Amino acid sequence: MIDKSVADAASAVADIPDGSTVMIGGFGRAGQPVELIDALIAHGARDLTIVNNNAGNGDVGLAALLASGAVRKIICSFPRQTDSWVFDGLYRDGRIELELVPQGNLAERIRAAGAGIGAFFSPTGVGTELALGKESREIDGRSYVLEYPIRADFALISAYRADRWGNLVFRETARNFGPIMATAATTTIVQVDEVVPLGTIDPESVVTPGLFVDRVVTVGERSWLSAGEFVGGVDIDGRPLGAAGTEQVR
Repeated sequence: MIDKSVADAASAVADIPDGSTVMIGGFGRAGQPVELIDALIAHGARDLTIVNNNAGNGDVGLAALLASGAVRKIICSFPRQTDSWVFDGLYRDGRIELELVPQGNLAERIRAAGAGIGAFFSPTGVGTELALGKESREIDGRSYVLEYPIRADFALISAYRADRWGNLVFRETARNFGPIMATAATTTIVQVDEVVPLGTIDPESVVTPGLFVDRVVTVGERSWLSAGEFVGGVDIDGRPLGAAGTEQVR
């Protein structure tokens, strides 16, 4: 009987070794697998390369992983925003390496890894410092630069629900990078609100097939979300998250 469920987040990440490349889903806070990240911090793996769209928010989740000193390098498209003070401090002090990748190229490089594509030409970044040292080519009168896939040893992603085979359904914005990261990692670990019986999920609603998922851990409703609003922290101006006008997630 195929059952990809594991007992808890700690067990799910227990074999991630030092020096791993780890993809972490999320678009800012939306879809960030906070419970798996916390378990990774407690596990204590070091010298990690992290692939994420952002570079952490506030002092929790990915930001807490950075603050723990476990990350040697981050590959992302948007490292600086108002609440990315942890990354900002580390980078200014020379304690973390950054590979900056335009968001479209980041998504396509991850997708290419999952699709088995060796490389691709992209117009994004042509004529900028991001193209320095890269092969370039003119195709149909337009300039392109060569980009290579991004692969990972592990992917940590967050989904809404799963069955024991690992078929996944996401909740709106929380979907973001999760589906492509699941295909681009050797081992994909997923946290979900609930695991439902086989047959409960309409096959037409499956976003990521269980073929790409290795482990599923149920974390229940997230304590840091309430009615779609973030709670339990403050923004850079000291306003409580979840207050009127602050960021929401679906």
